[in-house]
This record gives sequence, structure tokens and C-alpha cells, in this order.
Amino acid sequence: MTDTTRTDVLIVGSGIMGSVVARLLRDTDPALRITMVDGGSAIGGTPGVHLHDVDDPVLWARYNEQAGSGIQGMYTGAEAVREVADSLTDLQPGMFHALAFGEDAEAMPATALAWNAGGMGVHWTAATPWPAGHEVFDFGDPARWAADLATAHRMLAVTPAAIGPTGTGEAVLDVLRRRFGGVGPADRQPQPMPMAVTAKASGPMPRTAPGTIFPAIATGGDPAFTLVTGTLATSLIVSDGHVTGARLRRITDSAEGARGAESQLLADAVVVCADALRTPQLLFASGIRPEALGRHLNEHAFITARVLLDLDRFGIGLDALPLPRAGEFSTDSLWLPQNGAAQPFHGQIMNRTYVDEDGRPLAHSVGLSLFAPVESRPENRLVFSQTATDLAGMPRIGVEFGYCDADRALIRRALDEVRSIAEEFGPFDPATEHALLPPGSSLHQTGTVRSGPADDGTSVCGPDGRVWGYDNLYLAGNGVIPTAMAANVTLTGAVTAVRAARAVATHREEVRS
Repeated sequence: MTDTTRTDVLIVGSGIMGSVVARLLRDTDPALRITMVDGGSAIGGTPGVHLHDVDDPVLWARYNEQAGSGIQGMYTGAEAVREVADSLTDLQPGMFHALAFGEDAEAMPATALAWNAGGMGVHWTAATPWPAGHEVFDFGDPARWAADLATAHRMLAVTPAAIGPTGTGEAVLDVLRRRFGGVGPADRQPQPMPMAVTAKASGPMPRTAPGTIFPAIATGGDPAFTLVTGTLATSLIVSDGHVTGARLRRITDSAEGARGAESQLLADAVVVCADALRTPQLLFASGIRPEALGRHLNEHAFITARVLLDLDRFGIGLDALPLPRAGEFSTDSLWLPQNGAAQPFHGQIMNRTYVDEDGRPLAHSVGLSLFAPVESRPENRLVFSQTATDLAGMPRIGVEFGYCDADRALIRRALDEVRSIAEEFGPFDPATEHALLPPGSSLHQTGTVRSGPADDGTSVCGPDGRVWGYDNLYLAGNGVIPTAMAANVTLTGAVTAVRAARAVATHREEVRS
């Protein structure tokens, strides 16, 4: 007999988006029963703690070494595992290529999935640039958009100038301001990167993570909240436009060749915040298959470069080079905002000083990344198998993704731009010191369960995240973003979580009345 339990709100996924939903719902009702389910388990001893802030020195050192690359697909460590594992229980909590889960993802070969409590929220770099122009999806209500973005800022504890600028960082900003100053409004000039961190006078700055957004994830202490890890939501229970809950399967207690224990969790409302691949996968597995499901898969193109600063050119002595503060890997984290057609690229600049074994400065590098927006097209999509399954026993995902002529032209422009910028800082070899990274490298996939103003076949859910045709099923996360993003997407994705939480609270009020 299948075990059955009940909750008021079920949240599938324990990452940034799920934690924002839980926090806002708890703020509206201290007694609301919230259950959060995640297939992965905690990395280290505490779920939802950012790896930058863990007590384990091995985990801490590994994360910070990988993060120094400035390339998301590398700092997660996901590049280490591409072969399909024998079983889910063989995967230690962490990040893995979609290929390791048996997905057909060669069209986006660097795509990775978080298989741990806290999702990408324990790995992310915490960069939180705000969207503007074509990135905004306010659906005709700019005041509401501004308010929701402000709430997302508050939930993620965004700090405007977190790491730098140091004196050397100011020299880098001077170059960027000379090149791009006057393009766009005053608040979108080259500047320090806004980051989701807790500002401190010295030492490492703690990153915002699921366990800081909603502390009960990490520390408990909330009798009306339950976190269930190592448990996969395999399908939603659907009845005539209403979702009554989800079917669950334990992962951590399954043996080789055997399935884990199965159960049902009934709920008055369900919010799916898995990620841009597994949220539509769960909907497909549940028989919820609107025309737009999986379509409009998007990710900005990722162009990266690194150049050693010519100290003589800038009149900077070795002894004047900044050293990173204790517990940080970069001296400066800087931002070049996109400003429409005149400056279409999002720039993320992470600088570091190299030192000898005695800690004396040797050189300073400027790490340049440009993200180029990619047109949102239904041909770029996820295709779910009717018969084949992945490592988790879910419908196998096939990825179809490519660049159109306009995308390729913009990418060529970005390659030229990053080379030109790099040459301002020092000698630069474009053959070895810059590259267009493979699709998936940013881990910023969007659009696969996109929102829209009307149920016209081009979107999966409405502006508030409610799935078309269902009265109590909501989506939140980067997959809901319908626009072509140039910037890092987490803050923008958090807006969808703010909206979904408000919609759930409103729905519950309407049901009670």
C-alpha cells in the first residue's frame, strides 16, 4: 500500500527559487504547512549552505579553486562526469553533466544539472545584475514589475558593490567607462557587479543561498515546514484541471536493481521550481503537455577571455597590486551592463592577482566574459521521449539547440569586442586567450516553461506562473523567463518566484473565502 501524507503547499525543488517561494509564503502565514521535495541530498552536513561558506576545508578549497575560472560550467565541477552513471545512488551530491543522467544533450554539451539539496543555489557565483530593456517581461504593468524586482533584490540580499573596486579595479573601470560611457542611463554604466552576499568589513563574504533565504532549510526550527531530500517527484497527480499532489520515489534507500519506496504527497497547491530542464520534464511525465512545453530553450552565448594587465602601461607597481581579501578568489568583480542595440552584451569582469609562494604579487589578470543574447525561437527546444527514460527513470530529454544567422553575427561581434577590450589592458593572443564556449557553459538556460500574457500556445503559464488550464499548479524559476537574456538570470528568475508565491497566497485566500 502506498503511503499518503498531506501538506498545504508542495514545493518541488530546494534551490534559490523554491526557497524564495517558501520564505514569502511563510511571511504571509506562519502556520502554513509547506513541504519541499528534492531528489538530491545535502553536500556536507547541512542542506542549503553555499559551498563558499561551508566549514569543510576540502569542500571550501575545491569550490574556490573552480570558481576562480569565472566559468560557471567549470566552477561547479560538472565537467568531471560525462558518462552515464550506473544508478542515481552512484552519484555523490553535486553538479553533473546532463549527459551523466542519460539525457541526449550533445546539442548543448556543457549543460549541467544540480543533484543536491539547495540545487544550483549552493554553487552559484552570486552575481545579480538587474534586467533592463528587452530582458524585462512586465506584461504591461511596469509598476508591479519594479515592485517584484525590488522584492527579489531583498530576498537575495543584493549588495551593489561587493568585491571591489580596488585601485586596480578602478583602472579597469576607467577603460570600460571610456569605451562605453554615455551608452545607456546613468545606472547602467560600467560599475561593480551587484552580488548576493552579506557585506562584511573583512574576511569572506557569505553568499546568499537557499538556507539563508529560508533558514528552516538549513537549520530547521519551523514546525510547519518539512524538507524531504533524496526523494524524487516522479509525477503530479492530476484531476480535471486540478493537481492534488505528487507521486514520490525515494532515491537514497534504493538498492542496485531495485526501486526506492514510493509514496503520495497530497497538497492544496503545488509549485514546481526544479530547473529549466526538469520542470518541463516533470510536467511531461504528468501528462501536462501544452504546445509550448520545452520550446524556446534559450541561453546567451558565452565568450570568455583573460589578459595579463600591462602594469607599465597603467603605471602600477607590483607592490601596488591588490590582494584578495581572506576567503575570496578575486580582487574585483565588475559589470558592463547591456544597453540595447548600442551595447548588446552583458560583461562580467573578474580580476585576480597572482602571487608567489610567499604571497608577493607577481602579476594581475583581467578576466573578461561577454554574454551575447540569443534569439528566442521555438525550434530551440527540449524533446521528451514517450518510451525511453533517463537515469532517474524520467522521460529522456533530447536537446535541440542552435544559433540562427543573427545569433552568429552577434557572436562574431562579441568576439571582436572582447578582443578589442582585452588589448586595452595588455598583450593579448586571441588564438589562445579567448574563446566561444560550448552551449550550456553558462548554466543560464531559460524559456522552457515560459510565461506569457495569454493562453495562445506560445507560453506554458501566465504572468503569475500559474500553468494554463490548472487552478493550483504554479511554476517558478529561470525556465519561466520568456525573454532573451544577456545578463546572469538568477535575479530575474527570482521575480518569477515572487510572483508565484503571491499567486499561491491569493489562491488560498480565494479558496477559503
